Amino acid sequence: MKPSFFCQQITLLFLSLLVSSCHGQTKSSPSKKGSAEPNPVSIWQKNQSTLTVDPYFVETKTINAPFGPQSITRNMVQDKKGNLWLASWEGIIRYDGKTFTNFTNKDNLRRFHVFSAFEDRQGNLWFGTIRAGVYRYNGKSFTLFTTRDGLADDLVGCIAEDKRGNIWFGTAAGVSYFDGKKFHNFTTKEGLIDNDVNSIIEDSSGNIWIGTRGGVCYYNPSAYFDSAQHKSLKAGGKTFTAVNKQASVPFNNVRSIIEDKAGNIWVGGQDGLYRYDGKNFTQFSKDFIGFLYEDKKGSIWFSAGTPQPRNMVLYRYDPSASLRAGGRSGPRLGDPYFNKIIVGDGQIFGILEDQQGNIWFGTEVGVCRYDGKTFKYFKS
Repeated sequence: MKPSFFCQQITLLFLSLLVSSCHGQTKSSPSKKGSAEPNPVSIWQKNQSTLTVDPYFVETKTINAPFGPQSITRNMVQDKKGNLWLASWEGIIRYDGKTFTNFTNKDNLRRFHVFSAFEDRQGNLWFGTIRAGVYRYNGKSFTLFTTRDGLADDLVGCIAEDKRGNIWFGTAAGVSYFDGKKFHNFTTKEGLIDNDVNSIIEDSSGNIWIGTRGGVCYYNPSAYFDSAQHKSLKAGGKTFTAVNKQASVPFNNVRSIIEDKAGNIWVGGQDGLYRYDGKNFTQFSKDFIGFLYEDKKGSIWFSAGTPQPRNMVLYRYDPSASLRAGGRSGPRLGDPYFNKIIVGDGQIFGILEDQQGNIWFGTEVGVCRYDGKTFKYFKS
């Protein structure tokens, strides 16, 4: 979904904190060392879930076109059929390899910009919006869930699924999980480290990791889910464990968390890039990190800030090459196994490897596909 902006929107967007920021803060806290979040802008406004008009939605009349969105594309997912779905400022867009179809226009959905995209194991597609709730698409029709249905907030920045089939949502007012019938919510009152949630994953051990504007925490649902139902959390008990104190790192404005094939947890955000091996955190960079992604070969892709206020860099890190070169103790961005793929004029958002091995990433002016040699922007 994507934070050039159209001229008439630049002024509006740059008044507030990053496209992925939250709670109406006017500026993120820049790290003392390294680059800060590029062009911090915030469109997260707390307690405005019921707005009927999105001032940031990019209005288009296009339904089917050979070119993609021309504005912010925030994230993407490829479904089991091979279709690519884009979460964009112009709505929900599907690319079938030939044609881009705008489903927000086609199915007359609420005209709010879309922030997150996810496919669950049942083949349902989920799309989180900013201030309009979350859509579920079953291949035939869209169902909208909002705070009226129990969702913690209508600003949904990230979506994940646990091994029980519960769908988790990171919102601007806490975490929700949907068990197929109803939503269950967690906030700082239940021990969540911060209510402004940007990233959620389940690791291979069943721990749910949650990245927020105020830090990182996790818990093991198996210790708290009812053994008979395996869906509903038991009442009481301390469920969330804060990672900040363990790491001796503030982890401000955490943007992305992933687990790699070796079981390491990677954390990226305002304080840089870190890898957790189960015992220790190793810092790779002090630059702002926007998105993290592991490809099929085990390479880690990520977007990082630069000293230039607007630019971001797309990197690919080869862990196997790093180990062969003796980089186990903690390589840095300047090392040869960090490949600088492209420097973007503006922010680089969601990253995805498709079924053919191409790398896609979102930008402020649409989506780009990288085949290992060339970059293709699907512009009109």
